[in-house]
Formats: sequence, C-alpha cells, structure tokens
Amino acid sequence: MKSAILLSLLIASSVPAAEVFEAALGRETELPKGKEADGILGDFVLRSDKVEAVISQNSPNRKANMSTFYGEDGVTPGCLYDLTLRGANNDQLVVYGPCGHGPVSFVKVVSTQEEGSAAVESVTTAAKNGGIFKRHEYRVKDGVQGIFITTTLRNETDKPQKTFTKSDFTRFDSTGSTTDGIFWTDAINPAHKCGYALGTLNLTGIEKLEDTLELKAQQEVVISRFFAVGTSPAQAVGEVRAVKGVKQGTVAGQILDKGEKGISTATILVPDGEKKTISAYPDAEGKFNLKLPAGQTEIIVEDLGREASKLAFAVTADGMVTPKIYAASAARIRFDITDESGKPIPCKAHFAPLNKDAPKLNLGPKWRAHGCVDQYMSENGQFTQQLPPGKYGVVVVRGPEYSHLEQEVTVEAGKEHVFKGTLKRVVDTKGWISADFHNHSTPSGDNVCDTDGRLINIAAENLEFTPTTEHNRFYDWEPTIKALGLEPYIKTVKGIELTGSRQHVNAFPFEPDPLKQNGGAPDWNDDPRVTVLTLRRWQGERADRWIQFNHPDLSNMFIDRDSDGIQDGGFVGVGSMIDGAESENGPGTDILADSPFRLSRPAGSLAMKVNPVREFVWRQLLNQGLRVTAVGVADAHSVYGNGVGCWRCYLPSSTDEPAKIDWAELAPHAKAGHLVLSTGPFLEVTTQNGKIAGDDDRATGGIDLKVRVQCTDWMDIDRVQVLVNSRPDPKLNFTRATHPQMFKDGVLKFDEKIHVPLEHDAHLIVVAIDEDGNQQTCYGTSDYAKMRPCAYNNPIYVDADGHGFTPNGDTLGFELPAGGLKVDEAKEKLMRAGVIKDEPKAAAPKSEVEHKTVGKKKKKD
Repeated sequence: MKSAILLSLLIASSVPAAEVFEAALGRETELPKGKEADGILGDFVLRSDKVEAVISQNSPNRKANMSTFYGEDGVTPGCLYDLTLRGANNDQLVVYGPCGHGPVSFVKVVSTQEEGSAAVESVTTAAKNGGIFKRHEYRVKDGVQGIFITTTLRNETDKPQKTFTKSDFTRFDSTGSTTDGIFWTDAINPAHKCGYALGTLNLTGIEKLEDTLELKAQQEVVISRFFAVGTSPAQAVGEVRAVKGVKQGTVAGQILDKGEKGISTATILVPDGEKKTISAYPDAEGKFNLKLPAGQTEIIVEDLGREASKLAFAVTADGMVTPKIYAASAARIRFDITDESGKPIPCKAHFAPLNKDAPKLNLGPKWRAHGCVDQYMSENGQFTQQLPPGKYGVVVVRGPEYSHLEQEVTVEAGKEHVFKGTLKRVVDTKGWISADFHNHSTPSGDNVCDTDGRLINIAAENLEFTPTTEHNRFYDWEPTIKALGLEPYIKTVKGIELTGSRQHVNAFPFEPDPLKQNGGAPDWNDDPRVTVLTLRRWQGERADRWIQFNHPDLSNMFIDRDSDGIQDGGFVGVGSMIDGAESENGPGTDILADSPFRLSRPAGSLAMKVNPVREFVWRQLLNQGLRVTAVGVADAHSVYGNGVGCWRCYLPSSTDEPAKIDWAELAPHAKAGHLVLSTGPFLEVTTQNGKIAGDDDRATGGIDLKVRVQCTDWMDIDRVQVLVNSRPDPKLNFTRATHPQMFKDGVLKFDEKIHVPLEHDAHLIVVAIDEDGNQQTCYGTSDYAKMRPCAYNNPIYVDADGHGFTPNGDTLGFELPAGGLKVDEAKEKLMRAGVIKDEPKAAAPKSEVEHKTVGKKKKKD
C-alpha cells in the first residue's frame, strides 16, 4: 500500500502543471517553436499539461512579424502569438487578437485561485482607448486542450460609444465554421498536422456578438471564448465542443494497409451537417483520436492514389470507438534521381495528366515543396509521389544548367512505377556561380511559404548563393539548410529586406538576435537615404555589406521625388549610396523595350493604365552617368507559380562548390557590377582586353567582344543584340534567320567575336534571347513557363578617346519619366514615338505572380 502511494506521488510530480512565466533569466529557451513561432525575450509563456502559448509583451513596436499589419496601429502587444500542443513545437498561428489589435496599457501575469490554471491579462485603459476600457484574460487549465480567453469591454464615459470587436486571426487559407457556430482553421501545409478552433462560451451584457458594438454609458460587456489546438481542425473542434458541454464520445482509430502498416498520408473527412466536412489527420503510425458528437456517423478516408474508404459507426456519450480502416495500396511513382557520379541530387518533377477528362491535379498548396499543385520538389531526388491511376507526362529538371528527363508513365491502381534517371550537368559555368539576392519564406509575414520549402525550391532550381532576405527581420536560413542536408548545394548569408510603403532595401550580411524584436533589425524610413545609411552602419560598417534597391520605382528614386510630374532629381545622391538595384524580378523580359512606359487596359476595366518599364528607364539613366548595377532576382513568395528561378545572376567565383563560397570574396565582384542577369541562358561577354560586365576598358576606333552563350537541352536562343549606349544597334543585331552560320544547335548556342565600331565613349550591353521561346519543359503549368530565355550583362564602359569615360546624355527618344503621367499624355508620347498606333487591348487576367502584397497595407480583419 505504501509503495503504491509513493508511486502515485512520483507520477503526479512528473506531470507538468499549469504555469506562466516571463521568457527571461534563462527561461527564454523554453519559448515554443514551430512554423510561425514569434516569441522573443520578455514575452509571456502560458503552459498547461496539454498546451503551451505565447502572449506578446507590451513593448514599443511589438509585432509578430513586421508584415502582419502595417501602419502606426499595426503593433500587436497583448495578443496570442503562439499556440501549440505541449512539447510539439508546432505553432502555426501568426497572431490572434480577440478584438483586433493596437496599443495596450499593460500586459502582466494574473494570480489565479483555480488549481491547475495560470493566466495573463492585457489591459487597455479607457483613457487610452477613447473611453472604452478593454481587458483580455488568457487562461490555461490542466487537462484542457486550449486556452480560455475572457474579454471585458466597458464604456467609462457618459455617452454611447462604439467599439470594434472582430478578431484578428492570421494567416490561414483553409477555414470554416461548423453547424453549431465553431470557427476552425487548418494549417497552411496540411502535412504539419495542426488545426485550431474557436468557440464562444458565454456573453454577458449583450445577446449577440457583432463586429461592432455600441455600448451605453457605463455599460459593461463580457465575452468568453475558448481557443483550441489539435492535430487537425476536426480534433480542435471536438475540444471546443467538450468545453461547451456537448455530449461526445472518443474515436481512437487507425488507418492501415493490407500489410498492417499505418498510413500517415491520409485525410479523414468528418461530417458536419449534411454537406460539410472537417479534416482530421493520422499520425506517423496511421492513428487518429477525435471527439465526435454522440450518434450515428460516417467518416470518409481519402488518400491520393487510393480509392476512398467509408466507415459508419455509432458514437456514444463518454464512450470510445476503436475502428480499424484498411486501405488499398496506393498508385504511385517512386523516383531515384542522381547526378553523373550516382549521388542523389535535388530536383523537381512535374506531372501532366494525359488521359482524356482527367481531373486537374492537386498535390498540395503552392506554399510547399513536397507536393505543390502539380509539382514535387525534392532535396535529394529520392521520393515517392502518389497519384490517381492514369497516364502522365512526367518531367524531371534541376534548373538551367542540367539536362532533363521526360517520360510518359502509366500509373496503375495499387502499383508502383519506378522513375530512375541521371540529370547531367551540361552547361559549363566553371568560374561562375548562380545567385538570387532576394527571396522570402514565412518569417517575412506577407507569405506563408515553409522555410524548408523555400530552400528545397532553391536547391531544385540550382541556385547556389542565396542570402536570407526576410521582410523586416534579421534571419538565418543556415540551420534549415543543414537540417535538410543541403549544405553541398546552397550557401547563404544572414540578411534582411527592410520594407515600408515606398522603397524596399535588401542588405547583408548581419548577425540576427532571434530573441529580439525583428531579430535586432532597425526600422525602415521613408527617405531611402536614411534607410541605406542606417543599414550601412548597423552592427558596424563592413566592406562586404551589400545594399540593394528592390523592385524600384526608378522615376521616383532618381527623377521625380514627390511624383508631381516635375523633374527634381529624385532622392539626390542615393544612387552613389547603393550597390545595386533590381532590374528584373518577375517573368517579363523587357530589356529590349522601346519606351519607358506602356499602356494596358486591365481585363474588366474601361480605364487604361500607365505601366513603367523599369529596364528602359535604367537604360536612360545609364546614359545620364548613373552607374547602378542591375540585379536579377525572383523575389519569390510561394513555391509554385512565384517560386525561384525566373531571374538569377551569375557572378565570378574562385570555387564552383557552393559549400566553399565566401561572400567576402564575391562581394567585390558584385560591387564592381560583374553580374550577368539570366532567365536561364549562360552568357559570357569579354572584351579583347579581358574585361567583363561592370568593368571599364579603353579602345580606339572600336572594340571586340567575345560573346558566348550556352543553354541546356530544354532551352534555346535565336537573337544576340548589342546595345551601344543603351540603343540596339541594327548593325549589331544577329538572329538565326539573318545570320544562321553564327548560331548552333547543341549546348553551345553562340560563340563569336563581335567587332563594335566606336567613335565616342560607349557602354555596351549584350542581350541573348529566344524571342518566341518559352520554358514549359522546366516550369510546366507555372506562369514561369511563359518566360522567354534571356540573358544580358551589366554594361562594359569603353573609353574611346583616352580622356576617361563620359556618358552621352541620350534619353532614347523620350524625356526622363516624371511621376503622375496621365493616360492621354502617355498615349500621345507613345504615338509620337511610333511605339503604338491604336489603343491597347484589354490585358489578360493577372497571374498570381503579379499579385504581390509586399509593402502594401493590409486590410484589417
């Protein structure tokens, strides 16, 4: 008897008890982790035996991530930042604000009299809130799988006051409400197996909760909610119903194949009313645990490549059902992709159903690598993709330096097809590495792409140097690169994209402090010169600090600062303060554009729109003596559609092994403009004196350019054009039609010496392009498939008279574009220049690539 008592005491003492603590004095290491974890030093951690949560502290500028909400009221102290099952480190929540967000008066620990509970309160006094007192209490209790949130609103004035009560709840793509009024959300990536549910428990002082309440003088309202977390939306909904007192039973089932092996990839569809379902997910062993309302029910088990299964059974209040569901073997393709040495290699596969009337594929959300729409990206070339039985066109690629593999594959029900092959490196880029200086994943806040998905995406497209450039926070991708085993393929440095309502700026390297707001980064300033100087000197100046303008409005920055239509020089001096500016960051190829703007009539609109052409304006500015190095990037925010690979840069490197790349060695090359921009072709341009992109050279009467272009087996070029002082010289325009002897059909497409006659100083840009080509072999159904293969070098500056280089001032037939240009004015200028004759037709619907929210103020939920 005595030993039994001692054993029970020992077991009781080992069970975690509810507690609350400030993440400091060594306990900051106990902050929960996960995809959207945003806790920092000084936040409050609430824990029970079931869950752990983070409530944000009241500190200046406290935000989950800097792009969640913009503007002065975008701070989110006193909000629920993180919520995950105890020890799961699987937070998927960006922020939950029970009545919106904004400044608070204080956030502090609350003493509770209830055993096994802990609480934090956030209070905004009436004096700070227009007369409305607001208090949120967040409380956890042992044995309960969620957090209780009690909101008190009180009008402390002698007049009626309106108050906003709608919750902030970000960010999820899959949401819904149950028939009994419980709001639920699924994780962005269902493979993360997490869901949330929110239910109202009680209302005092009002009969119905609306987004806006009008409180009478001295009226008080109390709103009680329960916020549950589970391994799926369906599990979380069951936890809310349990707290609400709904009679339920437990379903503890398992999904198995015929060999009694658990199936982890399935989705269990739980009925909610007559037409709706809520998803649940099994664990690694195929097991699942749900609370369902008492009564007869039927669940459906779906798994891509398997026939769906149904199971009907009765659930009794407080009872348990333990069904086993057996599923047929999946139809699938197993991939074994290696390099020429036989080593597994990162790659991408995309699948095109070939059967007539085959349904559109949906392998998963566009935000992840392992199954996004109709593609799969792998970190090592060893993977299996389940598919509905049928015939498919399957293509495997690894960026524009490698060959491709292509097969028609018939996938039979219950069987596995093995797709085995070698991706050969066919383009010789020795002495150069491929780089993309601008990409994002979920820490940026304006997208929810998995960080591991972004890095697999980078490896699959064979980008070798990719700085970490999340929005408004210093961050480091290196730990994820190591965890994925991608160190041989990707090198990163820690950096940032500092953003606001106007010019965005990339900068690196820096050292993040993950326990500080923004990782220790500074704030953005509307004057780009202040932003640039701040970044240049933050954490101390260093020779390899790179500062880059992102997707710049060149007119605003360098021509018309206040966009009033009058040239004022822009932000004078800023051009000499930066190292580069993005010329390319999307699927377009406008380097040969013939005007600084174009007109479009968006689909469904009666009004035309003036669209600047950045590449043309860059060429104009070069002629004015502004030497701004052009950079080509993806600015990727998803994996499918807006992933990496649309533009990249090649720059010289002493090593061809990404693991050995040293940014300190690359930086001088980048700062000197030794960058070639490309959607895929590998272009080399060298003068007779060995000078390359960005260099100055000297020659009398003319200069020879050695131009060499390589393309992989799914890409071609049919034109090489030399721009002399930004103008395409018709005598230096070479095409397959006019100069067939200069073009080849193998990997080496062009290898010629071009003599450029010069009477005056000139900068030279060589453009290699396939004018009617696309990249469907690489990108499949993605918008990037429409890109033309294109590459061009940063200018080589040639002094033709020995007196130093002098820009010619040519504006290419158009005055430098100031802001505020009206449609009629733009049309007149374009018609006068002979660029257009008639009004443009309606534009095609915008693609997802064009729908970027970077720097835009988001509408409050």
